[in-house]
Amino acid sequence: MPEPPLVAIVDDDHSIRAGIQDLFRAVGLRASTFESAECFLESPLRRIAACLVADMRMDGMSGLDLHHRIAASGRPIPTILITAHPRDLTEARAREAGVRCYLRKPFTPDELLECVRGALLESHPEFSFD
Repeated sequence: MPEPPLVAIVDDDHSIRAGIQDLFRAVGLRASTFESAECFLESPLRRIAACLVADMRMDGMSGLDLHHRIAASGRPIPTILITAHPRDLTEARAREAGVRCYLRKPFTPDELLECVRGALLESHPEFSFD
C-alpha cells in the first residue's frame, strides 16, 4: 500500500494544530504541524506536502501570504485557509489567488475533510480515505 500523502498544518495555536492533526491521522493521512509560516517554509517537508491547511491570521506571515509565497516558488500546494476572523474581502482575495477553501471557524471536521479530499483527489487520485 502506498504511503498516504502529507498534509501540512500551519497554525500558531497548538490546540488547533493538534486537533487537526488527530483528525487527519484518524482518516489515514500523514500530517505534520508547524507553528508558523516561516517554520513551514524552512522545513524539508515543504517539498513533499500534498496539501496545506493554514490559519489566515498568525504572527509574522499570514496564511494568505504563505500561499502567495509558495505559488511564486513554482511549486504550488493546494491550500485551505482557516480563520476565526472572516472578512468577505479577504475571502474574495484568497479565492482569486487560487486558495481551494476558505473555512470560517468553527468549522466541522466534515467540512475540513471535504476540502482536503478535493485537494488530494487532483494530485493523489489513487488514495482514498473516509
